[in-house]
Amino acid sequence: MRTRFALHGADGSVRILELAGREEWALSHLMAAGTTGCTPISHPGPRWSDYVFKLRRHGVDIATMTEHHDGPFAGTHGRYVLKSRVERLADLQVAA
Repeated sequence: MRTRFALHGADGSVRILELAGREEWALSHLMAAGTTGCTPISHPGPRWSDYVFKLRRHGVDIATMTEHHDGPFAGTHGRYVLKSRVERLADLQVAA
């Protein structure tokens, strides 16, 4: 199943994106998270950086902030925040 999204450009243009799989999953989570954004810790997914990379290739504006975390595996992680205005349009049933 593919989901359609309307991606609104800063110039007033609108592009229709048809996404499925992890790209659809990531964009839906980014939309729901709002200005809080998503991290691999708060929204576990195996390849957030890859999903964001692919969404950016579609023209979706996503900011990345680097954050530190403690614990036994201390280090850094990215927080991804959707900056583009995006609307979910409809799910498409695609015959296999």
